[in-house]
Amino acid sequence: MPQDEVAQPISYSMAPYSGAWTKAEAGHLLRRTMFGPTNQQILTAETDGMATTVNNLLQVPVIGEPIAHDSQEIIAGFGTSWVNSVYPSDPLLVNSVAEARNKSLAAWIIGRLNTESVSIAEKMTLFWQNHFAAPFTGDPRATYDYHALIYNNSLGNFKQLVKDVTINPCMLLFLNGATNTLFSPNENYARELLELFTIGKGPQIGSGDYTYYKEEDIAAGAKILTGYIVDGLASDTLTNVTASFNATLHDSSTKILSSHFGGVSIPDNGANEYSDYIDIIFQQNEVANHICRKLYRYFVNFDLTTSVESDIIPVMAATMISNNYEVIPVIAELLSSEHFYDLSLRGTLIKGPLDMLLSVFNSTESVPGFDILTDGIMYSTLYSYGDVLGQSYASPPSVAGWPAYYQEPAYSQLWINATHLRLRFQLTDFVTLYTGIPGNGNNWKLNILTFLDNLSSPADAIAVIDDLVDVFVPKGMDAVQKLILKTILTNGQPDFEWTIEYGAYTADPGNSNVSDPVRSRVEAVLARLFQMPEFHTL
Repeated sequence: MPQDEVAQPISYSMAPYSGAWTKAEAGHLLRRTMFGPTNQQILTAETDGMATTVNNLLQVPVIGEPIAHDSQEIIAGFGTSWVNSVYPSDPLLVNSVAEARNKSLAAWIIGRLNTESVSIAEKMTLFWQNHFAAPFTGDPRATYDYHALIYNNSLGNFKQLVKDVTINPCMLLFLNGATNTLFSPNENYARELLELFTIGKGPQIGSGDYTYYKEEDIAAGAKILTGYIVDGLASDTLTNVTASFNATLHDSSTKILSSHFGGVSIPDNGANEYSDYIDIIFQQNEVANHICRKLYRYFVNFDLTTSVESDIIPVMAATMISNNYEVIPVIAELLSSEHFYDLSLRGTLIKGPLDMLLSVFNSTESVPGFDILTDGIMYSTLYSYGDVLGQSYASPPSVAGWPAYYQEPAYSQLWINATHLRLRFQLTDFVTLYTGIPGNGNNWKLNILTFLDNLSSPADAIAVIDDLVDVFVPKGMDAVQKLILKTILTNGQPDFEWTIEYGAYTADPGNSNVSDPVRSRVEAVLARLFQMPEFHTL
């Protein structure tokens, strides 16, 4: 907290925010909803105002498909999509093709994050990846279909998304839905559908009774969900992986739910019975409370205080219920609320590995831009950096997702430990000061000069530091911290020396003798900034 800042009582009002709309508020909104906004994006949001910016964020851009860039991909043409391709007929080649497709799938994910527009879609997609937590499957085509599903419906209807995910091949494979049959019921998905995906468990109040459902509901749910199978895995004739319903494998008996669901009966309805069941689950208001708590922890703060539980969650849940579980009205209300912009709630979350890594590249406008092969290699490598730091995008560690999003009392603080903090520093130094991410004989470093040129007043040393803090730090820095950064930028010389140095560069930008010193000074400032605690918060 800057030294001159005085703590104020937190506002728990969900009324529309009507306070000052400055670069600070615009930056807070974009940092929480994107993987690293640029200075210009923040300035544009400041000019546009809150309502327009929130509306812009709630658009879902169209995305492309993963592109083959690995030599082991021997079916799809180089530089083309493989999502509707078959597999080799030679079983010895199937694994190598799957490996190549997984690499390009990882590159596709990171490439999307690195080139995102002003949209909350990517942040919401990661939210759903954590919520449903299905990992890579044995067939990357199924994994792609799942990711396309959660992306395209990231701001859609929550109830419909639950229905779609329930019979998605990726989820059927992950939680044994594809082997859940009349003859061998499997309760894995039925349990997680209630405990994690919809209504939540609640405190245990009796034997097999978890406040919002009972063990008998899991048993009944497993029977309801029987009969779905997955076709086309690693096929040399079928171009995609699909789910289908087999009536012979379905339990056609009438299922009775517990008193938590009013003891309702669910008669046989074949392929649509799972949908009937989910409709009944969503009649319980606790479903809205459960998902709104997760949204709150993801976008605002991990601490669900009594005030949050009494004044914030019920308002969000009521909005969701009144809009038949549409997500946009809830997100729009939250991002436009007085509570969201309260100064006390800025900087309360620790950046996850993906947030941290992508903010370094995205906020400095750094995109590889070499070619399909090189960019694919570099994006795959950046994906692996996330894995090393504890967040492999398509492979959450458990069905509950990443512990930093649910494990109390630490929550997002779990992203930081002695090993991961050291690795964070090493990786930011690597891409800022040293060679950068290698690929096909090239190196992807931060686009320092373009970033600098697009700041508000790059010839002014004080303005440069102010912009860097505005872009990367949620609650600002005190005068001493800023002075430290400015001293690095000017190399201890008077401020006018920086103005002269930058002017020499702009007069002859192709001359490395004048551009390299400018680049190295900004690199040194960023390297220091990226090791400050404030950078690692949201």
